[in-house]
Amino acid sequence: MTKSYIVGLDFGSESARGVLIDTATGAQVGSHIHAYRSGIMTRILRDGTPLPPNFALQDADDYVEAAFEILSRLGRGRLVEGIGIGFTASSPLPALSDGTPLSRLYPHEPNAYVKLWKHNAQSYADAINARGGPFLDNFGGRVSGEWLLAKAAQIATEAPQTWAATERFIEGGDWLVWQLTGREARGLGFAAYKAQYSASGYPAGLVDGLEERLSTPLPVGSVAGPLSQEWRSRTGIQGSAIVAVAVIDSHVVLPAIGATASGCFVGALGTSAAYLYLDAEPASLPAGIEGMAFDGSMRNLWCYEAGQASFGDTLGWFVRTFPRGADMAESFGTYNGEAAELAPAAGRLVALDWWGGNRVPFADGNLAGLLVGMTRETTAAEIYLALMESLCFGTRSVLDLFTGSGLVPDRVLMTSGLARANPLLIQIMADILRQPIEVPQIENATAVGAAIHGAVAGGVVADYAEGAARFGARAMTHTVPRPAHADAYGDAYRIYRELGGQSGLRESMHALRRLRAAQHG
Repeated sequence: MTKSYIVGLDFGSESARGVLIDTATGAQVGSHIHAYRSGIMTRILRDGTPLPPNFALQDADDYVEAAFEILSRLGRGRLVEGIGIGFTASSPLPALSDGTPLSRLYPHEPNAYVKLWKHNAQSYADAINARGGPFLDNFGGRVSGEWLLAKAAQIATEAPQTWAATERFIEGGDWLVWQLTGREARGLGFAAYKAQYSASGYPAGLVDGLEERLSTPLPVGSVAGPLSQEWRSRTGIQGSAIVAVAVIDSHVVLPAIGATASGCFVGALGTSAAYLYLDAEPASLPAGIEGMAFDGSMRNLWCYEAGQASFGDTLGWFVRTFPRGADMAESFGTYNGEAAELAPAAGRLVALDWWGGNRVPFADGNLAGLLVGMTRETTAAEIYLALMESLCFGTRSVLDLFTGSGLVPDRVLMTSGLARANPLLIQIMADILRQPIEVPQIENATAVGAAIHGAVAGGVVADYAEGAARFGARAMTHTVPRPAHADAYGDAYRIYRELGGQSGLRESMHALRRLRAAQHG
């Protein structure tokens, strides 16, 4: 019998990862990582063109290069039945009607490039929120500066000639599917969570001509089309090679970790963190939670979304800035070892986890991190511990919003490489949440989740439950809260909430942001 495979592609912030899975055994038989040639452009474009503050751009051609390298290495000469894609969001780009990215035509224009999810157009989001409208009902009355609507408004205002040349404004994941299949087929998750699409369509009248630059999306697991003949020739892939519509990377992981049913609370802990709550029945959106949509993350389920704009990035910043070893891995090992010996809130420090802005509950990318309680006796390990605690306090603040609205989870799962690589972080999180936490033991979970989406679209499996059983995680580690530690964190969490709730403090952060903008002209 001829062997067949499914392929999952995970396009992250710095690189893309792919996995090859045997459809008969469910085993991962190959994987490959490809770093983006241009990386993340925050100061200058590749040609040296300077970028304004708060810009974070990528080159769409880097995605094509990564897809070619991964698909060629994993799929050449093999019979592939399905291909799925997870992609960072919101990372939209302007393109022509044939899919040509404007960055190829206008390489010196910053607004012609992909605006990565880290790119912040908060002032435009604020203007949209001030206008209001029913399209905000499922999003807590506000959109984020990280999302598509604000980024479209920024291009239309700051680069009107570029906007006039834009015939399609499209998420990077949807654009990549278009390149692979030759067909524009957008995913419902991107459209709903990042562009506020609903049964009545996209919001109208917010950005001149935006609606005509978008298109109707398809639910998760839908067929975008077969891999095009051009890509088959380039990569050597054989078989039906059905490509599924793309899915937000933090959402695409769900079937890989067995989160396919109502009552699951999932944290995807990466450079940022996303929290997803699955429910069979719609409820009112809890105050402070970012959004909710049906059929955009898992078929026949509502998925509520929230997150932290900076998670692993915060710890990475600290370790890079204050290294304690020859490389990042050694520094992390040193800090984790020292922090594990400390009591909760050992340095009498409390931090706010807003190093990349705040998503919940303020949806304000102009907020900033904070560390309170420093003295001359404070140690580096105590600061590192306070940062980890702040990330977990942020997670608890999200979970509290759900439970306070009657959405009480049956299971709490944390996933990603960070969840597996840092058991101390998961233990602190269990203590602070006062909840047992499951961590799926599976390599390349996000890419595997993408592959399962490809399996559903390609008809390899009947549904996501079967896909999870055949190709997903087969073991979990269980971390339970330590009662004494959980009790000790009560006061520190109250201080965290009090600090975050101070409007004067938040206004001071805004003032500092304005001061920085003035200094940069």
